[in-house]
Amino acid sequence: SGRKAKEIVSESRENVAALVGGRPGDIIFTSGGTEANNLVFHTAVRHFWEEKKEAGQKRPGEGHDGIRKALPHIVTSNVEHDSVKLAAENLGKEGRAEVSFVAVSSTTGRTEVEDVLSAVRPTTCLISIMLANNETGVLMPIREISRRVKALNKARSDSVPRILLHTDAAQAIGKVRVDVDELGVDYLTIVGHKFYGPRIGALYVRGPGTTTPVYPMFFGGGQERNFRPGTENTPMIAGLGKAAELVKKNLDLYQRHMKEVRDHLEDKLTVRTSAEAVRLNQSLVCLKGLMNSGSFAKMSDSPVGREVLAHCQKLLASVGAACHSDVGDRPSHILLNCGIPNDVARNALRLSVGRTTTREEIDMVVEDLGKAVAQLEKDTS
Repeated sequence: SGRKAKEIVSESRENVAALVGGRPGDIIFTSGGTEANNLVFHTAVRHFWEEKKEAGQKRPGEGHDGIRKALPHIVTSNVEHDSVKLAAENLGKEGRAEVSFVAVSSTTGRTEVEDVLSAVRPTTCLISIMLANNETGVLMPIREISRRVKALNKARSDSVPRILLHTDAAQAIGKVRVDVDELGVDYLTIVGHKFYGPRIGALYVRGPGTTTPVYPMFFGGGQERNFRPGTENTPMIAGLGKAAELVKKNLDLYQRHMKEVRDHLEDKLTVRTSAEAVRLNQSLVCLKGLMNSGSFAKMSDSPVGREVLAHCQKLLASVGAACHSDVGDRPSHILLNCGIPNDVARNALRLSVGRTTTREEIDMVVEDLGKAVAQLEKDTS
């Protein structure tokens, strides 16, 4: 039974690697995307000091000349998931790193390449930009960022740390084709439940421990080649591998279906309400991005999006990311950072479709949404 379990884990590793165009040895299983992202940030800071140690330089406060040595520097965007945003902020608060949060364009909703490169310093050790935004669906220019970072690394002197590149691909996998060689990243975060797998994750690392550094956050029984010790969750890993296999096999079919029903949703909302009543927030950022999601706003001072959803009988949706469901009526910081006005963001609904969503279900929930808005307006008039 132990050998059978090992075979299952190995097969799953092969399937997850094939999903993103990597090698089985490049896949490290984690508890989820949050752990994978934190492992990257932990590694980048640790690697910075290891390289400094080899060069004979010391950490802040260790110098005999009284001069404070420079901290490692990280570049990320202002629309990242909290598992990136807060990990970076915490490193800054603890005085372990300096962080630059690059603002996305208010016109495109994207993190622009030139803005990322402009934020780079001699001490920059990591650039972490998500592949697709989890609220707007906007795709980020990771491939071009990678090309520019590689050229920058070649031009850097040996005394300057290499810039590592990470992308959180949680929202993209299962909706668009993801290939690590095309993207050119060192690390890529994989999250199972975003593509119909179990709530487990993995981290792609290009040649872990050889080409690309990995420093474990935990210490224990040596599982996952000591990069992520802890007894393997074999059933969850098996589920992740099967979900990856299905995406690899059926992605074109999934994409066509989700785009069809997403477009039907947009069309029905436009017809069901006047153009002045509902706005498609993605039209503000001028990019369709992912084909399964959209953000819409009720164009009035009231009611707010949360109140609309509370009055819906059939529609299941959220006002922002599901993992931010406890923020009350505060507008999504991601929508605000994309240049969407406060009153629009405050009334926004985040709607998404899936592999099994039907046109009939779209018709049903749009009718439900319309009735909820009408009832709320009647109650507040």
